[in-house]
Amino acid sequence: MAHASAPEVLRPPSAFAPTRLGHGAVRITRQLDPGADRFLVDVLDGLSRPRKAIPPKYFYDRRGSQLFEAICELPEYYPTRTEMAIMRDVAQEIARLVGPDIDLLELGSGASLKTRLLIEHAHPARYVPVDISESALRTAAESLVATFPWLVVDGVVADFSEAFELPESPIPARRTVAYFPGSTIGNFTPGDALTFLARLRARIGEDGMLVIGVDTRKDPRVLELAYDDAQGVTAEFNLNLLRRINNELAGDFDLTAFRHRAFYDEGAGRIEMHLQSVEPQSVHVGRHAFHFAQGETLHTEISCKYAVEEFAQLARAAGFTPVAVWCDPRRWFSVHLLK
Repeated sequence: MAHASAPEVLRPPSAFAPTRLGHGAVRITRQLDPGADRFLVDVLDGLSRPRKAIPPKYFYDRRGSQLFEAICELPEYYPTRTEMAIMRDVAQEIARLVGPDIDLLELGSGASLKTRLLIEHAHPARYVPVDISESALRTAAESLVATFPWLVVDGVVADFSEAFELPESPIPARRTVAYFPGSTIGNFTPGDALTFLARLRARIGEDGMLVIGVDTRKDPRVLELAYDDAQGVTAEFNLNLLRRINNELAGDFDLTAFRHRAFYDEGAGRIEMHLQSVEPQSVHVGRHAFHFAQGETLHTEISCKYAVEEFAQLARAAGFTPVAVWCDPRRWFSVHLLK
């Protein structure tokens, strides 16, 4: 599941000139302005399509973020704890392979929990977390500097799936190492993932490296339980999108008239999440009306799964060279190091 919140409006680059940082310093560069305009535009566009769909980045208001944290603790939801276990085992080796004096760039950083392991072992010249939530960035930055008093945190409030600028570095770095955990790459279609990875390769440069977490193909039952848990937390997380539309965009969705659906498409190698209308109904977002037939769905998320070599091929097509890959004993999750 992607971890982001509603995008905002891009500022011109001139609005954020760099300032000098010292050890233990924190700077947050805002490249987004608050506002619901983008949210509204994407919701109206998504509800107007023949196959209704809204991007998963809109799951994450405050309640959505809390629900996602609860999901990560569920017994059925293996990705977070499996990736964390891998990182505990291999963070020191990753630090050795990427070398010293790096800029550590994290995309969709959130609480930066897994990143602590890399920071501890790699001792980066600068940590550059990129997240759409300024409050999440500030909270994580303050916590990290309290833990690592020598750390320079140069955060960027931006939607990492779109264009953003890295702040000018006040500290020379030997290379940029991007970190993209959580299998968030699975929220892109393979074609979009290829485009995203190629753009990321250009951003980090010829000497850059990428550490990326990737969920693997496995028993469909395991996957479906991870996205449709017995306690109904994932269902509440999915339905929270409609609550958010009601609260922020003057919607009138009846949450009891939709049900959560999650299923694995084995041919496409991906989980799909939908909200299915249980009856014929019309809903409104402001003055705009939309009709749902009984059984019609609103598509809210995909999560593509990749066999280890399958993802390595995608990375090669984007211009990366695989350096190493680590998996848990069941091979339920993989962490790739790419150059």
